[in-house]
Amino acid sequence: MNYQDFFAELKRRNVYKVAVAYAVVGWLVIQVTATIVPALHLPDGLTSAVVVLVLVGFVIALVIAWAFESSSHGIDRTMVADALKRRSRGHVWIYVAVIGATASIGLFLLGRYSARTARSASDELRRDKEYGAAIPQKSIAVLPFENLSDDKSNAYFADGVQEEILTRLSKIAELKVISRTSTQRFKSAPADLKEIAKQLGVANILEGSVQKARDQVRISVQLINALNDSHMWAETYDRKLSDVFQIETDLAQKIAASLEARLTGQEKKQISARGTANVEAYDAFLHALALSNRQGTDDLEELIKFARRAVELDPNYADAWCLLTVGESQKYFFPEHNDAQLARARAAADNALRLAPDSAGAPAALGAFNYYCVRDYDAALTQFQISRERAPNDAHILTAMGLVKRRQGHIEESISLQQEAARLDPLNEDTWANIGRAFRGLRRLEEARTMFERAHAIAPDDSELVAALAETYVAQGDLDTAWRIVEPIQFNPTERGFATKVEILVFQRRFDDAERMVSNVKSAKNLPPVFSAIAPSFLGQLRLAKGDRAGARALFLQAETKLNKLRAAGENSPLFRSALLAVEAHLGHRNETQALADSVLETTRSDAWQFPNTEEEVASAYVALGDFDRAIPILKNVLRTPGVTVLTTAYLKLDPAWDPIRNDRRFQRLCEENLK
Repeated sequence: MNYQDFFAELKRRNVYKVAVAYAVVGWLVIQVTATIVPALHLPDGLTSAVVVLVLVGFVIALVIAWAFESSSHGIDRTMVADALKRRSRGHVWIYVAVIGATASIGLFLLGRYSARTARSASDELRRDKEYGAAIPQKSIAVLPFENLSDDKSNAYFADGVQEEILTRLSKIAELKVISRTSTQRFKSAPADLKEIAKQLGVANILEGSVQKARDQVRISVQLINALNDSHMWAETYDRKLSDVFQIETDLAQKIAASLEARLTGQEKKQISARGTANVEAYDAFLHALALSNRQGTDDLEELIKFARRAVELDPNYADAWCLLTVGESQKYFFPEHNDAQLARARAAADNALRLAPDSAGAPAALGAFNYYCVRDYDAALTQFQISRERAPNDAHILTAMGLVKRRQGHIEESISLQQEAARLDPLNEDTWANIGRAFRGLRRLEEARTMFERAHAIAPDDSELVAALAETYVAQGDLDTAWRIVEPIQFNPTERGFATKVEILVFQRRFDDAERMVSNVKSAKNLPPVFSAIAPSFLGQLRLAKGDRAGARALFLQAETKLNKLRAAGENSPLFRSALLAVEAHLGHRNETQALADSVLETTRSDAWQFPNTEEEVASAYVALGDFDRAIPILKNVLRTPGVTVLTTAYLKLDPAWDPIRNDRRFQRLCEENLK
């Protein structure tokens, strides 16, 4: 077919008319779209999408016009229509235009449906222009409940109910739920909900109040869309204390329905779980739960006391056993590292798993036991992963997984998990501090400082964060900046910041000032026995640095006596063993030193995060013994390995502990090589 025949065929099949008709229809569609998109505040990209679809529809219309013709049988393929010899083709272009337009509209609707489906699959992320960040529509923060009880000591009850509601919501996979660690920074019924929602990265906020009197409780709540400040609903429950579980379940279900979050059968079962029928046990549990986000040995003791009371009142109270397991395990890790405490932690874990094997809390509790007590990090990670599947919005589980990954040596993965936890708990300073510690372990000091500064902005009164920031400057040899940071702060002797401040004084060779600080520790009240035993050892090292070998030996002997008494009483913590290792080395007891070195290396070998620090302590012990041949290879390895506050070249150059080996050419080369 030549081009003249081709154009004649185009005319015969009304392709020209179809093109004109479709152009008119397409132009109208584009004009209408351009008008309604801004009026309805639809995405700007929608207009461009319609233009593309109209162009695609134009091509479809032309293809249909060429391939089909009208006959008494309807629209037939061209060769069929020719065979039937139908002449009623005059209005074929109308049919074709309609088909083309229909195809275009169909594609448009399909695109809209697909986009809607994609939005649903991605939690319908909405980009609010004022916030400048993606905010999931199915996201919620539960602000602290106001305590309206006449007895203001009932504040724990309001905190506990808030945490219980959050625990239920955290089990719903389609929701983003902010942890109480972040929400507790805001008072109930604040003035600027939109700003709070922006800081927390949520679209919805639940606020309310709790009033408790004897066995009666009133809980009033309201759900608010913080993006447009609209009240979605409000409820008031007047019930007996024994009905609180049902209130918490009803609220979780109502919130999920309001945010259009679909619940699986397992999720419905999890959020409907009733903890106990014993009102006193539940009250004790809420006391413990209100303390669960606090740090410090006193708070830990109170948590354990109330959790133990809850399980005494109801031995089948699974949630209380889970919380008790975490508390007992943390206490074993520090400060009571002995067989009796280990047995208490193990018993709590066994009960938690026996009573609630399908819950999210039981594997989390067992994971904590494996992490803090047994140090079986593979088992801990497995348990935490199970818990995460059952409570995907629990930031604490993500944090725990990140800490386990760090112990396994997967520090980059640890950082990623901690960052994911921060999305659910953005105002938890400990999460940002953990990220900072991971960067410090990688010797990425600038990134570590950024994280510590971010954490300190959230918790300006946390002196530990100040100390961590100062240590990053010590690690690069900038003692002046480090000292300016810590000088104004009076640290508790059990805080890491105390050791950091003393360390800076030692590195500045201000031995008398350091000795005065450590000497004051002896008179401190409620000091753990291991700290009292370590103090003479540290003073001995200061005397040794000053050249007083006789005075140093007397102090080392004093420390050895105290430490051996603790060992006879069952003390076996990592801090204790490290202290005893240093004492035996400085006393020149080679056999004891070697046995302790082998022991501490063996017990920490599975802990990739702690092991380099242990190796450094062993290398220091060998240097104290004068065994440089053993110390050098260990130091070489440590300087190339990430780990907790791991050794840097600056430490080698500044720490008096390395003075005996300072003239060794191998040691000097080691410092030079790692200056790069």
